[in-house]
Amino acid sequence: MQDLNISFIQSTIKWEDRNTNLEHYSSLINKIDTATDIILLPEMFPTGFSMDVTKLAEKMDGVTINWMTKMAFSMKASIIGSVIISEGDRFYNRLLLVHPDGSIQTYDKRHLFRMAHEDQTYTPSTNYIVVDIKGWKVRPFVCYDLRFPVWARNKYINGVWEYDLAIFIANWPASRTIPWQTLPIARAIENQSYVATLNRIGKDGKGLDYNGDSQLIDSYGEVIMRMENNEQVITRTISKSKLDKHRKDFPVGLDADHFELKE
Repeated sequence: MQDLNISFIQSTIKWEDRNTNLEHYSSLINKIDTATDIILLPEMFPTGFSMDVTKLAEKMDGVTINWMTKMAFSMKASIIGSVIISEGDRFYNRLLLVHPDGSIQTYDKRHLFRMAHEDQTYTPSTNYIVVDIKGWKVRPFVCYDLRFPVWARNKYINGVWEYDLAIFIANWPASRTIPWQTLPIARAIENQSYVATLNRIGKDGKGLDYNGDSQLIDSYGEVIMRMENNEQVITRTISKSKLDKHRKDFPVGLDADHFELKE
């Protein structure tokens, strides 16, 4: 199976200004100068982490989804980011995974950050997705999900891990840098998978600062890449043969606990 190229787009987000943000992210994506398979954008990248859903929510045929579809086609890569979506009288912090062929897969954020009243504004997911990208099994998450190892647990079924790569996109404030840097390492080790995280930088409309610290971690827990607190576009390659060898040489999955998630 081929290696996978992941592009990390770490940038500031103009508060509640969709047009400016989409224009800026277009320019950043166009800086990718090598073939890539996945392009990562932050949580709520068109607006920032806002609770003003009546003003900012889009439909599934809205401006941002159309923009993502065009960019995925142009770059021949899958693009991941989350957007405020409305359906009926409900609102979702919805991760969108848009593929070059125009197909779209979605995951609504499961763990809503009550300290910012996200749980009073958005509807949580009860299901997750595992997506095939060039033979890699990819499971995406959003921000606060990172703190909940049971939700992120990589199931070992009939000798096969459920996913190879976990992706966490976020708006994770600088005041909680230690867990943001540390928890992805734990998720990589305990799930014997690669973990990619993508955060924003700058200050949001509520005065919160963000340090970036986006990371790529292998299944041993080694930090392959950590981005500094500035705007960057970085592409890194992950190796399936390295992951397969680790799983073969150190088959912890054989001793994994079996469990079932219940509401």
